[in-house]
Amino acid sequence: MAAPAACTRFSDNYEIKEELGRGAFSIVKRCVQKSTGNEFAAKIINTKKLTARDFQKLEREARICRKLHHPNIVRLHDSIQEENYHYLVFDLVTGGELFEDIVAREFYSEADASHCIQQILESVNHCHQNGVVHRDLKPENLLLASKAKGAAVKLADFGLAIEVQGDHQAWFGFAGTPGYLSPEVLKKEPYGKPVDIWACGVILYILLVGYPPFWDEDQHRLYSQIKAGAYDYPSPEWDTVTPEAKNLINQMLTVNPHKRITAAEALKHPWICQRERVASVVHRQETVDCLKKFNARRKLKGAILTTMLATRNFSSKSMITKKGEGSPVKDSTDSSNATMEDDDVKARRQEIIKITEQLIEAINSGDFDAYTKIGDPHLTAFEPEALGNLVEGIDFHKFYFENVLGKNCKAINTTILNPHVHLLGEDAACIAYVRLTQYIDKQGHAHTHQSEETRVWHKRDNKWQNVHFHRSASGKVSGATTFDFIPQK
Repeated sequence: MAAPAACTRFSDNYEIKEELGRGAFSIVKRCVQKSTGNEFAAKIINTKKLTARDFQKLEREARICRKLHHPNIVRLHDSIQEENYHYLVFDLVTGGELFEDIVAREFYSEADASHCIQQILESVNHCHQNGVVHRDLKPENLLLASKAKGAAVKLADFGLAIEVQGDHQAWFGFAGTPGYLSPEVLKKEPYGKPVDIWACGVILYILLVGYPPFWDEDQHRLYSQIKAGAYDYPSPEWDTVTPEAKNLINQMLTVNPHKRITAAEALKHPWICQRERVASVVHRQETVDCLKKFNARRKLKGAILTTMLATRNFSSKSMITKKGEGSPVKDSTDSSNATMEDDDVKARRQEIIKITEQLIEAINSGDFDAYTKIGDPHLTAFEPEALGNLVEGIDFHKFYFENVLGKNCKAINTTILNPHVHLLGEDAACIAYVRLTQYIDKQGHAHTHQSEETRVWHKRDNKWQNVHFHRSASGKVSGATTFDFIPQK
């Protein structure tokens, strides 16, 4: 990174204000430059928690951001390194997400979609001209400069961006967000700038009808669709979209990256540069309605549905099965909007597994205080003890801690088998697993029982809390008595 300026302390130059957001190792706060009074957004990274590779990624992100100066890109203004913290000072963008703004508009047409994708393509073209591939184009990274009507679209978050030489393509690792990944990345082939254009094609499709071209609850099937380029234009919603718009999407969603349109070429497409003549100006209410649903799904408002999905598609590649159950279920992975990068994903998944183990340990030991620190006060649950009802709150579970858990057996040991963690953004996750519980009853008899569990976790104030869980009825693997006296909360 560039040598620090003479004044290296962040607090000498900026005054910290309120929090705007947070991630696994960083927090974003509004700040005011003391010398000018100008407002910025400061990304504050706790470097004590970073590995050597994390430092390299941070350095790469700052280096890339310093290269980019464009009205449609969130600009990096300052980079300050201190002993335990690194500060990246960006434009303060106050307009929120582009997709959220669209659904709040009174009028939205194909021409408006053309204007949106033009600004996105302008930002991508600037990146590509400067040897940068973003690798994570998606609605969450498309922001508006302000809440003013007609505010500029700004491309944000270059945490996964890479630097390339010209049109050189190579294998840079598996990175991106499931629904926006290109065929070449999924096939683990060499890739480069065309991956951003594929993502633009997905975004444009959504801008026109409010839902994505590729979608499946099962990630394996989703990836098969993408690799085959299997999308269509169903009636009636696509009947009112102009042929020119579909033509641009087709050129963006071309499976062969060498034949895919470039950003510069897309900006010269008639549907973009001759918008007034080519694009329809009819209000698209159906698109707005669908986009509202799409946004809700992105924002994880259906967390319980995600939990049920994970339970239903439970992987049993290495699980213990009972006789007569039939063949194992296929692997289940999520198709959420969570950005993925191999090492980061592994670390975050391990974090979820660890906190789940801590919660189960609190249950095994009958430690209600520890349980309440990990469980949300408004915890919801589907479990056999609730007789098919969705229960909310801690009190239902408190009864078992006070009267049952740990009182009817000498020892309890729990093993989590085949855990599958579904990352749902930086502050939410879902874990599905098989739980084997061994215990010795008061008569000295050994028993083992099995259940399938799914838990939804949400990070608040940098602390994970269990907000929902779903548990199947217990099944007896060995032993002579039922397991009713030790409910597996």
